[in-house]
Amino acid sequence: MLRYSLLTAGLMLGASAFAAPAGDLPLMPWPAKVERPTTQGALVLSNNVSISVSGDDLGDAVNRLRQRIALQTGWTLQPQTEKPEKPTIRIAIAKKVKPQPLPDSDESYKLTVDANGVNISANTRFGALRAIETLLQLVQNGAENSSLPWVSIEDSPRFPWRGLLLDSARHFIPLPDIKRQIDGMAAAKLNVLHWHLTDDQGWRFSSTRYPKLTQLASDGLFYTPEQMREVVRYATERGIRVVPEIDMPGHASAIAVAYPELMSAPGPYAMERHWGVLKPVLDPTKEATYAFAEAMVSELAAIFPDPYLHIGGDEVDDSQWKANPAIQQFMRDKKLADSHALQAYFNRKLETILEKHHRQMVGWDEIYHPDLPKSILIQSWQGQDALGQVAQNGYKGILSTGFYLDQPQSTAYHYRNEIVPQGLNGVDVIADTDSAQSWAFSMPRLKGKPVEGSFTLAKGDAGWRGFIDFAGKSRRAVQDIEWRDDSQVTFTVDTWMGETRPVVSVNNDTLTGYFLVGNVRYPISGTRLDEVPKGLPTVVPDVANQANLLGGEAALWAENVVAPVLDIRLWPRTFAVAERLWSAQDVNDVDNMYTRLQAMDSWSTVSVGLQQHTQQQVQFTRLAGNADTIALQILAQAVEPAQYYTRQHLKFQAGNYHQFEPLNRFVDALNAESATVRQMSKWADRLVSDAEDAESAEALRHVFTRWQSNTSDALALSENSYQLKAIKPVIQEVDKLSSIGLRLTDLVARQGTLDDKEIASIQSELDNAAKVQDEVVIAAVYPLETLLRATRNQ
Repeated sequence: MLRYSLLTAGLMLGASAFAAPAGDLPLMPWPAKVERPTTQGALVLSNNVSISVSGDDLGDAVNRLRQRIALQTGWTLQPQTEKPEKPTIRIAIAKKVKPQPLPDSDESYKLTVDANGVNISANTRFGALRAIETLLQLVQNGAENSSLPWVSIEDSPRFPWRGLLLDSARHFIPLPDIKRQIDGMAAAKLNVLHWHLTDDQGWRFSSTRYPKLTQLASDGLFYTPEQMREVVRYATERGIRVVPEIDMPGHASAIAVAYPELMSAPGPYAMERHWGVLKPVLDPTKEATYAFAEAMVSELAAIFPDPYLHIGGDEVDDSQWKANPAIQQFMRDKKLADSHALQAYFNRKLETILEKHHRQMVGWDEIYHPDLPKSILIQSWQGQDALGQVAQNGYKGILSTGFYLDQPQSTAYHYRNEIVPQGLNGVDVIADTDSAQSWAFSMPRLKGKPVEGSFTLAKGDAGWRGFIDFAGKSRRAVQDIEWRDDSQVTFTVDTWMGETRPVVSVNNDTLTGYFLVGNVRYPISGTRLDEVPKGLPTVVPDVANQANLLGGEAALWAENVVAPVLDIRLWPRTFAVAERLWSAQDVNDVDNMYTRLQAMDSWSTVSVGLQQHTQQQVQFTRLAGNADTIALQILAQAVEPAQYYTRQHLKFQAGNYHQFEPLNRFVDALNAESATVRQMSKWADRLVSDAEDAESAEALRHVFTRWQSNTSDALALSENSYQLKAIKPVIQEVDKLSSIGLRLTDLVARQGTLDDKEIASIQSELDNAAKVQDEVVIAAVYPLETLLRATRNQ
């Protein structure tokens, strides 16, 4: 059920409080305090589970708890009396509050399991709801019974704002799919659904005052007021706030189609199907614009009770403003220096409208302006640099950079993404006794300007350390510096693009090689610098202003996401983001996280009803043309979807960067990262460090043999499906890599070596296999590279 055997029953028997910040129980997010009694035990459950609640009414939550226990155990529960005499689970709530969750709702709770049963105590209903999820995660189906381990938990969240953005504008999300994500959010203890309802490509809610918005700019795909109220009700029952977003004054192509008279240029306008930053922008000089804004705020405020309303405000293309003489004259008359000042003028007027309707403004980085009151909330897509400045200046902020789940990054990358900006702690202070070298680099991309900057590596008494400066970004320390030979060096750094690993050769004054951004190689070039460059410092808010950082939101933008693959994109990775927002900062062990995440993957499928596995099976069945999808499942172990913006940029180059590009290929059904390849990397590392590790060698051979045996079946599928034809080269490459892998595993196990010519030949094969093919990357290249390096004659 929970596949808790992965966590090993032996670990369950540890004594007292855990020494490590996160322990071995299948809990995520990890609670603030977990203690186990010295005398271990378990509360055995039966189908006669009963529940009592005092202090407040939890509505349907008790029935849902019973239903989910039934799902997790496979039992049909016996009916319980209205007030059971000796309830199995007692829930005591100290204070009755309104069911509507608020930004300051108390979510703390205590949970105890012992021989007498389960006791949950919480100050409010919201803490009780969070405790129920923790309790359900603890239910175990063991060798002899279903039970709960004896445990004492005290818990409360680190941050009050823990959100998930769903984008219904670019690709419409049906109501049942939204409700299912709310269930997932509740399971992960997230508490804000940020609902992105409008954008250039669609207006997704019906307006009484402006009906042409859905008549002309929705393709008939929109939510009625009744449907939106249903989402609010559903979320409220689970202790989740719903914050709607209408994007203004940019991202306004849909408004332009319906009401061109509100725009800064006359048009004509047609429905926008392409992605990107587009030109239509509202005219901030017209009173009709503010009448429109007031109508939108009024209608949304009547549906969404949350005190916050999101006005977007990002990525305003000001070309229409600059080309409009009347707007330019208005700016001169109002002494508005530039377009940012004009947007601030618009936002001040918008803030007045929001205040009238008792709402506070949330917006993206671009709305930040000293003319706006400190009551606004800044959501940052530009990262910790921008957020640190916002917080230090007394404005409240939340982070989304590093939590973009539509970009298929590793879960570890999201997990390491700390909300509070971190300083360098002197890493970039070069002492006279240090040996330092600095290199400028340029990394061309498939779309847009090259990424440019420099990095510095310094060797001191403690070994190598380093830092990197991307143009316009604050300086970051680098990790895991490794000189592979006299000229090739590699290191890692987390950037706004994802986990970034330069693999570069330094020869004389020339820099060559590539940056591995996520799992995609971007060739770079560069030159040596004569001196260490000056960098931008990180703005680390002081302790008092760190309180302005309220949390963060995972974001699922929908350019590459449609409802049939929604769960594949979100789960179980969202649990890791939720833990970063709920748990203590020192709960950060990546291996421990992955172990618990695997338990969450199984638990959320059974108990919550999330469909990451179902959706993948459906897509594989469609691609294969029958229900026998084993060949695609095995192939998926070796590959991953291309990361960073690579997929979007490839679509742009091919002329497919638009709303109707089919998301129906093999890549669209893949998980963000391969758990198999991650495990292979561990086996390879162990084997390299200990050639006598027969278990790791055998595990690697088993995987490579399985992949080889799969080749003919996978090729047969690719021949019979036009949507799989493009991955035929991927199948053939995986087959080649399997042969190489078997040979390298045997070589390393017997401590054999290869000559330089053969190493170069195999490396060339691996480099070729690492290229993006049909938006897919063969991630298995990297454990093979680890094995190959170990065969070099030292």
